[in-house]
Amino acid sequence: MSQSQSQSRSQSQRESRSRSESEAEETLRYPLAQSGALDAPADWQRLRSQCPVASVELPSGDEATLLTRHEDVRALLADPRFARPTAQDGAARLAPGGTGGGAVAPGEADALSLPAKGEPHQQWRRQVSKWFTAKRMTALRPGMTRTAEGLVDDMIAAGAPADLKAHVGFLLPVYVICDMLGVPAQDRDRFSHWSDALLSITRFTEEETARAQTEFVQYMSGHIDAKREHPTDDLISTLIRDSADGHGLSDKELRATAMGLLVAGHETTANMIGKMIAMLLADRGRWERLLAEPNLVRTAVEEALRFDTNLGFGLRRYLTEDAEVGGATLPGGTTVICSMPAANRDADVFDDAEQMDLGRSPNPHLNFGAGPHSCLGQALARTELQVVLEVLLRKLPTLELAVPVEDLTRVEGLLVGGLRTVPVRW
Repeated sequence: MSQSQSQSRSQSQRESRSRSESEAEETLRYPLAQSGALDAPADWQRLRSQCPVASVELPSGDEATLLTRHEDVRALLADPRFARPTAQDGAARLAPGGTGGGAVAPGEADALSLPAKGEPHQQWRRQVSKWFTAKRMTALRPGMTRTAEGLVDDMIAAGAPADLKAHVGFLLPVYVICDMLGVPAQDRDRFSHWSDALLSITRFTEEETARAQTEFVQYMSGHIDAKREHPTDDLISTLIRDSADGHGLSDKELRATAMGLLVAGHETTANMIGKMIAMLLADRGRWERLLAEPNLVRTAVEEALRFDTNLGFGLRRYLTEDAEVGGATLPGGTTVICSMPAANRDADVFDDAEQMDLGRSPNPHLNFGAGPHSCLGQALARTELQVVLEVLLRKLPTLELAVPVEDLTRVEGLLVGGLRTVPVRW
């Protein structure tokens, strides 16, 4: 870290500390404590009502600002001026030894970076988003359904009890995103390891993370070279063709796009499949209602997304200038954590916010962000979640958790949240 970055972080932390002393009674340790794997932190409701702009201490020891109200979270996520911190920002670090962008070494962070905001970011989104349209998802749906049915059949053949996350939740998104990118699904264990390294807060050492990222960069660089020589009809080949006139993505952007989609395209959705099924089975009445009213699958998926308390670290934003948030002036240099799960429980926006209503509509949850940086693959994630739920309801109507809810355990040490296993029987 350069001296100027260190001075910038120190100044921003002093300003954040001064603000917290005047506006809040305490600095909370973040992530906030949760009693059970599916339970909401007890602090959420208090923070939304009493301290919606709160100071928190990150695992690194650095301070950041936490937002928990729907209005504030949505406003900041939709603000085109601010984007995710990079290693160059001097933002609050997540873990000891990390940089503002995470635990990535600056050189590796450069290799993984994409245009963060403004017209370059929108141009990148326009080029990639054509692969994630509702029309394309409709075309992919029958193939997804066949894959999900095969995975469920394999789980049934293996016998109960079974880990639904390992048998179905992890594999379906991997097969789908690997097919879209044209990479071999048999490398899925390597992809999982590299993804965990990219998303690590405390699970991997600095050396382990750097080594995994170097391996991932080398792998994807080789894959792009191979697609350039022998293009097919996958996303990477298409982006290469679109870049042939010099107006498309650079090689670095191609690589970062492929790596980012591979990580986001299977890690977050795989975890969400497991959490969604666990939430629906935690109260048998929810599963029975869907069996009786299968037309509720789409709204049930949206409600599972809203009701999820275990989304992960939250989206971070680095303020490059002063900003008014929740009635407070946050100075430039502040690192802000937007807690979408806390915002999704905001009673000012959602009736009976602490209840899981499978027919809830409208449902303006913020799990996919908002504005120009909203999740590019949200249509894909929604389709995969709907397909899995439809297949499980049809093939395993007697599905139930094989352990008490209180025995479920969370994934720890990563930016994304999830359950370690989802034991089921039928």
